[in-house]
Amino acid sequence: MAAVFRGSRILWGKCLRHADYTLVSSRSMASKTPVGFVGLGNMGNPMAKNLLKHGYPVIATDVFPESCKELQELGAQIVDNPAEVADRADRIVTMLPSSPNVIDVYTGANGILKKVKKGSLLIDSSTIDPAVSKEMAVAVEKMGAVFMDAPVSGGVGAATTGKLTFMVGGVEEEFTAAQELLSCMGANVVYCGAVGTGQAAKICNNMLLAIGMIGTSETMNLGIRLGLDPKLLAKILNMSSGRCWSSDTYNPVPGVMEGVPSGNNYQGGFGTQLMAKDLGLAQATATNTKTPVPLGSLAHQIYRMMCARGYAGKDFSSVFMFLREEEEAVEKEKEQSQ
Repeated sequence: MAAVFRGSRILWGKCLRHADYTLVSSRSMASKTPVGFVGLGNMGNPMAKNLLKHGYPVIATDVFPESCKELQELGAQIVDNPAEVADRADRIVTMLPSSPNVIDVYTGANGILKKVKKGSLLIDSSTIDPAVSKEMAVAVEKMGAVFMDAPVSGGVGAATTGKLTFMVGGVEEEFTAAQELLSCMGANVVYCGAVGTGQAAKICNNMLLAIGMIGTSETMNLGIRLGLDPKLLAKILNMSSGRCWSSDTYNPVPGVMEGVPSGNNYQGGFGTQLMAKDLGLAQATATNTKTPVPLGSLAHQIYRMMCARGYAGKDFSSVFMFLREEEEAVEKEKEQSQ
């Protein structure tokens, strides 16, 4: 049956972006085969919800059972481990924190490959080392299934609204099948090339994101020190050549914007620890390819320092507060030395 499903994968049509759970008819639910989902954290939870919204029965699991409760209440079937997900679904999306997590979920004692069906489509949206994606692709292929890497950009906000950008790597002939599902969770689904190229694109994006956030934080801090109102400064930047995503969509200064982590004590969003991890991946790949990334290396050092100073669990935009803290520490040292 799994092979039949694979052969009959078609594009179901453009997903309705704002459909509500209540609008999904029983006929719609019956017409779509179940989708497995492993990893219901800050990103995975809203992504799985969007699959439900668009009529896909979801079979899910997470290492933390409490993460599954909300999705279960919305109609998802919750199982104990990834192997059980693979036993019940021939299309699976995984969203996990790191390379070791991905290796365990796919190849561990209760991993997906223990019960994966031939012809299954496995899509990993984690941000991991491209080399690990390639290793997983080889292992999956040996089981007669297909693996694609499809990391995302856009953060929790875009995951919630279904406006993520997916960067997809894998066999091009399978892209349409992957696009069917990913289009229900994202506004942009871009084919990048062979397995691992999706990860490569994501690593490059996040290195630029970190550099941009640090630059925005330094700029805002300097302007405030010079007596500028932060909202006014942000307005000027966003109508000038310095404009960037960190300044106009995700400003790091508390009080400048609503609905962003800086307005909520840097809770939620994309964690500093995860940014440090992604910058580590960028640093490793830059070293392997002998690519000079001086600003990327410096950004990596800054985010690692932040993790050591208690910012690991805060959103990565908290680099603004970290810089302010460093500034205050220097001034205090000067006062004590006088």
